[in-house]
This record gives sequence, C-alpha cells and structure tokens, in this order.
Amino acid sequence: MANSPVKGLAVAEHRVEKSEAALICVHGALDRAGSFTRLSRRITRFDVIAYDRRGYQGSRDVGPVDLDHHVADLATLVEREIRHQPVMLFGHSFGGVVTFATAIAMPESLRLLVNYESPLPWIVRRSSVHAILSDDPALEAERFFRRVVSDRAWEKLGEPQRESRRLDGATLLSDLRTVRNETSPFDLATLKVPSTYAHGDGYGADYYRALSVALVELNPLISAVELENVSHDAHLRAPGQLAALIDERWDESCT
Repeated sequence: MANSPVKGLAVAEHRVEKSEAALICVHGALDRAGSFTRLSRRITRFDVIAYDRRGYQGSRDVGPVDLDHHVADLATLVEREIRHQPVMLFGHSFGGVVTFATAIAMPESLRLLVNYESPLPWIVRRSSVHAILSDDPALEAERFFRRVVSDRAWEKLGEPQRESRRLDGATLLSDLRTVRNETSPFDLATLKVPSTYAHGDGYGADYYRALSVALVELNPLISAVELENVSHDAHLRAPGQLAALIDERWDESCT
C-alpha cells in the first residue's frame, strides 16, 4: 500500500514510466481497490491509483461514511496528483456516483471522467422493486452479495471472507440509502468535465441503455458507449475492453 494523503485510507498505486496522466479508480458497493488489479495491469500509459473507500476493507476504520466524505477523500487524492500531472477518474457502479459528485465539485482539476454502470435512479428509475433495507449491516451485506454476485459465490466463500464482507455492511447500507433516496445528491446538468457513461449488454442492459440516452440529452459533455459481451463486473471479466475505452477517451480529450 502507498502512503495515503487521508489518514487511515488504504491506497494502492501502479506507477508507470512517462505517465501521461493519473487514473484514479473508485470502487462500488461492497467492493474494494483490489478489484481493479486486472485493469491496472492493462493500463500502460497512466499511473493508476485505487483505494478502499472509507468504511471498506483496509479503510474500514475511517468514518463517517456518507457521500460527502467519500467525495472529500477523492478530492484529496486528485489534489495530490494534479501537482504533477493531469487527472482522470474511473468509477465503477456506486464509485461513479462519487466521481460524478467530485467532478461537479472540482471541474477545473479533472480532464476526463469514465463511469461504468453507475446507478442514477434520479435520472431514470429502475422497474425492479428492492426489498426494504433492514438495520442489520451483516444481513444486508450477505443479501447484497447473493443478489449482485450469486448465491453460489457466497456459498463458496470461506468464513473469514464472509465475515469480511459482513464487516463492510455498515458502509454498504450508507451507499444503498444514498441511491434509494428520492432526492438527487447533485445536478448532472451542471457537470463541466467531459464524461463517458459506459455499460455492458448483459443483465440490466435495457435500463442502462435508457439511462445513457437520458444522460446524453441532459448534458452535451456526456457521451455513452455500450461494450459487447460484458456484464456488471467488467473490471474483473473484461479489463482489456475498459482499458481500451479509457485510452480512446483520453486520446479524444487531448485533441
């Protein structure tokens, strides 16, 4: 782990020679920085910085865990990097909620934003109805993992791995309450950073297609792209496609 500009925040860095920019990756709900390892191995032109968001894994003891503090953490990492090089952000799932909010807060500090399948129910509502959240973080962590990954994957985890996920439950609840709140935490019409909203053609593709159309109509700085044969876990199963997309969008931002 690298030295962190935020006390207690676990930060990982993959530095390259002659970096063109810093790519800061922000993970989604019940995830961690390590899930970007496959992506960082395919990034050759940029320094890659990933971190466990406060309340998760190596940053579990850092609180509070609301959206404002997640944005403040990311802003601190951005400010460290812009002293040396341009900065772009990649947000996966809820990580994209954090990157959008950060880009709106500090547009002059960012060159580019790429998000993948970030939930934005304030823009387009999902047709599915979620169960009411309980006040049991461990239970909600297990439910979320089973729903998003699979029952089989949960059953294959060892007890220490299950317990680690359960311990992330409190922050998961905060993330879920943020995206289930009927009030939008930010106005994407005010976004001033060139952004790409990417999604796959797997489960939920119809929703993400509708959301992409709405985002493009909402702000001309937002473009959308659909990746083929990719589902929600693109950073794990299709890191090469994501790396190519980031390269392409970076080149476009430089012209």
